[in-house]
Order: sequence, then C-alpha cells, then structure tokens
Amino acid sequence: MENWSRAASRDLLGQARTRHTLGTDALTERDAAPERVRVAYRVARDARVRAELAEVPADRIRDVSTAPLRLGPVEAAGYRTVAQVLDADAAELEAIPGVGPRTARLLRDTAQQIFDAVDDALTFRIEHDPGDPLATDLVRALHAHEQVNRFFDAWGERVDVDVPKLARLAEVGALRATLVKRLFAGRERTATADTALTRLRETVDGLDASAVTEALERLDRTLTGTSDAEVWRDYEARAATYFTALGELVDLGIDVEASEGYLPEEVVDQVLAQDLDTSLLTVSLRGYQAFGARYALVQRRTILGDEMGLGKTVQAIAAMAHLAARGRRHFLVICPASVAANWAREVAAHSHLAVRVLQGDDRDGGIRTWVADGGVGIVTFPQLGHLRAAGMPRPALLVVDEAHYVKNPRAQRSERTAAWAGTAERVLFMTGTPMENTVDEFRSLVDYLKPEVAESIDPAAGLAGAAAFRRSVSTVYLRRNQEDVLTELPELVQVDEWERFGKHDGAAYRRAVLKRSFADMRRAAFVHAPEPTAKLVRLREIVAEAMDNNRKVVVFSFFRDVIETVLAELGPLAIGPITGSVPARRRQELVDEFTRAAEPKVLVSQIEAGGVGLNIQAASVVILCEPQVKPTVEAQAIARAHRMGQVRTVQVHRLLVENSVDERLLEILGTKAELFAEYAGRSTVAVTPGADVADAELARRIVEEERARLGESAA
Repeated sequence: MENWSRAASRDLLGQARTRHTLGTDALTERDAAPERVRVAYRVARDARVRAELAEVPADRIRDVSTAPLRLGPVEAAGYRTVAQVLDADAAELEAIPGVGPRTARLLRDTAQQIFDAVDDALTFRIEHDPGDPLATDLVRALHAHEQVNRFFDAWGERVDVDVPKLARLAEVGALRATLVKRLFAGRERTATADTALTRLRETVDGLDASAVTEALERLDRTLTGTSDAEVWRDYEARAATYFTALGELVDLGIDVEASEGYLPEEVVDQVLAQDLDTSLLTVSLRGYQAFGARYALVQRRTILGDEMGLGKTVQAIAAMAHLAARGRRHFLVICPASVAANWAREVAAHSHLAVRVLQGDDRDGGIRTWVADGGVGIVTFPQLGHLRAAGMPRPALLVVDEAHYVKNPRAQRSERTAAWAGTAERVLFMTGTPMENTVDEFRSLVDYLKPEVAESIDPAAGLAGAAAFRRSVSTVYLRRNQEDVLTELPELVQVDEWERFGKHDGAAYRRAVLKRSFADMRRAAFVHAPEPTAKLVRLREIVAEAMDNNRKVVVFSFFRDVIETVLAELGPLAIGPITGSVPARRRQELVDEFTRAAEPKVLVSQIEAGGVGLNIQAASVVILCEPQVKPTVEAQAIARAHRMGQVRTVQVHRLLVENSVDERLLEILGTKAELFAEYAGRSTVAVTPGADVADAELARRIVEEERARLGESAA
C-alpha cells in the first residue's frame, strides 16, 4: 500500500478541490439554469403585456369591472392607462381624493384581470434586439441552459458519481496533509487515509484522462466568459434550438389540437400511446415534431403534409432513429436531386445514423455499403433506376420527399417508387403541397400507401368541407400549418411593388402580346434596354435599402435570362445563380456561402431551383421578379426564408407592372389562392378544389385578354 507524503497529499487534495468546485458549480447550474430561464421569460413576457397595457386607456377598467367605478378622479390624478393603475400600490390609489379602499381594490383587481386577459392572448416571440436588456437576459439564460444540458448529456453520469466521490475521499484522506493529524492519527486511520488518497488519485486521473475535467473547464469558461454579442450571434444562427428549449420549460400557449393536425380523438390517442426513442438523435424535437414522428410509426404508411418550414425532414429522421434504436438497420430516402445533399447533411447533423449516398461517382460502392452495413440510403428519383427493389434489403422506413413528384402513377419514377413502397415495412411520403389542383392527385398518392382509403375518397369530397375530408383521410394524412405551431415566427410583410412600363419594356411587352408569347410577356419588364427598366430600378432600390439595414436578400425569378439580368445589375453584391442546371451540391455550397457572408449579400435563384428543399433563412428580404402561375410555387419560395429559426421580420416584395400580364395573372389566380388557403388552412389536404385551370389554358386566356385590351386582336 502506498504511503502518502504530506506534500503529495496536499498537491492531490488541491487538484481534487479544483475539480470538485468545477463539478459542484456545474451541478448547481444544472438545477438553477431552468428556473433562470423561467424567470427571465416571465419578466420579458410581463414587460410585453405592460407595454400593451400602456396603450390601453384607463377607462377600459370601467368597461370590464363588474361594479360601478368612477374613473374621473383617477384620470385627473394622472393615471391615464391601465398599466399606470396596475403599477400603483393601494396606498397611492387611496391617496387620490374620492378613492377609498374598496375602490382602490376594485381598480387594482380589474387592472389585473385585464393584464391576465392580455397575457393569455399574447403570442410571445424573442425579438431580435440586442439593445433590449430583458431579451438579452432571456437569450443568455437559454444559452447557459443549453450549454449545461449539452455538457450533462455527455458527462452527466460521470459527474453525478465522481463529484460526490471526490468530496468523500478528500475528507478521509485530508489527515495525511496536516502534520498534527498525521502524528496522532494512529496506524489504522493512516492506512485508511492512504487508501482514500490512492482512490482519490485514480478518480482525478480518470476525470482528466476521460476529458471530463477539460469539459468542466470549458463549460465554466462558456458560462462566465461569453459576451452578450456572442450569445446573440449564436441565437441568430440557432434560433430554432433556443425556442425549442424555451418551449420545454414554459407553456408557450401552443394550440394542442393544431399541433395534432386536428385529427380525430381516437387517432390522436393511438399516436400519443406510441413510444418514441430519441437516444440516437442529437437534436431536441418540438412537441408537434415528436407527434409527427409517432404518427408515422403508428400509421405505418402515411403522408406528412406539414407546411414548408416546419421540419418534416427532422420528423422523418426521428422516426428512423427510433426504429434504428430498436434494431432496424436499413432506411431509404428517395428525393429530387436538388435536396439530396441537404438530406445527407441533415441526417448527419441531427442523428447518429450512418449516411449512405447511393448515387454519383461512387454509386455502386455506396449501394454495396448500404446493403452490407445498413444506414440511411439517399437516392434521387433519376437514379432510382439503378436501385431495384428486388433482391435488396427491406427498408424499415422508406421516405419519399417531395412526394408530389410521383402523383402520376404511370410515370416511370412513380412505378419505381411504388416498387420500393411495396417492399418497405413503413412508408412516409413528405410534401407540403401534395396536390395543387384536384382531389384525384391526392388519391393517387394515398393509393401507394393505403389503397382501401384511396378507394373511399370521393373525387368531389373536397367540396363537401374540410372537416369531413380530414376525418376520411385521418389514418394516412397529417398536416400542420406554420401559424398554428410556430408561434415564434417573426412577422411576414408582403408588399406589391406596382410599376409602369417605360418606353423600351413597354415596346417589348407589346411585341410579346402580338406574338402570343406568354413567357415573353412575363419577362418583358426585364428586357435589355439602354437604361434600366422600372422593375430593375425598383429591385435595385429595395436591395440598396436592405444593404443599409444589414439585411440579406434572395431574388427569385422563373426565367433564366431575368436571373442573368439581375446578376449583371447587382455585380459583386450577388451570389449565384442557382438554376436548374446547377448541380444540387453546388446549390447548397452557394447557400452556405450566402449564409456565412459577413456582409449583406444577394442570393439570385430561379424559383423552381432554389424555392424547394433549401434553407435560406439567412435572408430576411425576398424579391419575386414576377408573379408565378401557381400560388404554391411562391409560397414554397417564401418559406425558404420565413421558416423555423428565422429571427427577423421577413419582407416579401413582389415586382408588378400595371396593365400587364402581372395584373391579369393576379386577378385570375386570386380566387385559386383564396381557395387554397381556405381549404388547407385547417391542417387539411393542401388542395384547391375546383381550381383546375390548366397552365396552358390559363396562358391562352391571359394572352387573348391582353390582345383585346391593347386593341391588337386579329379580326
């Protein structure tokens, strides 16, 4: 047995004391951090409510009170708002001539009643305002809470055991560090102390060797040394994570029925009874996301139709992670080429699941590895022909992203997808817009999954009402909307920027009408001319204002030549273009460059290339160069920026020209968009019943109307 000298004992006890202090501080912070968030939240929320009440006249108290109240003396004394009455104590109110104890109590009670009503109705958001000390306190508290949670997720079991052990062993071994105690301790106590010190050294060495001590020191530095500016930068980069953590600690007033897709009670009960193993996830789920993953597991063959920006990918990963934790090995994702790289990034970032890319230069090697070792295989629709379902491992879950790509059952990619769907244990179709025109298209998707449900869907059912339709497809379809479940989303401000044709663009427009060229009519406002056209001038003005306000911009157009014109106009401010001919990996690289740019930049993209699958939340200004033929295309593009994690108000500027195809298009599509919003608005099928005007017919109608308006129709 080792005999410990006094010097060695003191040195070891000092090391143990340092590690014990770090560990104790971390344990204390684990207990304190959640309450610190709750307090900061309550203070910030109360301030928001009081700010609203500061705008409410005091005579509102008379309207709410159940007993008669004379407000004249109170207002004459300077109490003009409900907030001022609420903040006054009883003595201050009773000092007002004509106000006694009973009236003072009624005033305060009624003001509190109004406070409670406003509080109940308040939608709380963390405003991106580093100058607001209350918002800063809340963001700091959430930052500390997340850092502590991250540490204890990794080291919690070790710290819970070893920190108390350090204290116990140090107490026993301490007599070896003091001369007097060493002299009078006796042989047995000395031996016990030596044994304790030896075990103490093993514990200290174990903490150091396993990097726990380093992690404790890093946590301490983070909690004490992170500046407000650094915290705000982290919040801006990971706002969704912050708000998820807040939602786990406080009641944010989420509409539970909305988060459950307004499904029938018996379906909800089945979903809630499903366990969800998140041990292989590296991200916290929102409540509605956990519900979506459970729904996919319980119903087995389903469509997740959540509105864009709600994290459908994370829900699919959660379902796969649950199955993997239960021993399943093979998973397959079929998706458009534009989102394949994003899928690989998301799986790697949010889970411990292995990613296998089953396409590209090493397609065959990726397939062999997936077959042998399992993991999440990712394959695009065009590459699916190289991955036959026959003879391959049976996927525990097949995920089909942008599933409306297979709404035509006779298409080759649809037939290949159907073959895989027929072999998989579970199937999850994902699309925010499962169909854009008719119920028949939705039936075709359901037919892949549950033919018996598809057969029961009446093609006219959409017209019978959303509630009835929702119930009929409740075992196969789940949809939630942003406004119902993402209460933290900043405001979306949409502005129609109306311009007039000038000499050159007006002439180009008339030529396009004469040619009956719908496409040329739509892009005439960006025609090459000796001077910038009206739309181009306005685009430049919007970009300049955004740059002055430190906002990043994304510009969308359907047309490649419009994109080229915008790029030439913006010069070094522009990043891009993202077009249909740009490989998916390069598209993501351009988005990453845009996101990382220290200075405001403008990402320029074709709307159907960048408007799907990419996360462009670094942009808070969206410019649409022309209205789109389908409302859903615009909605998807806007949702690239106005999505979970966005912290700034999103401005959407639609560039339009009076008395042109733009105006005609908006008039015709207005009813279609309203029908879409009405029918999809309560978490139903995203479908526009009755709005089945084909694109070609729409174009022909607008061209003829414009020819007639300009007096240039053929006799």
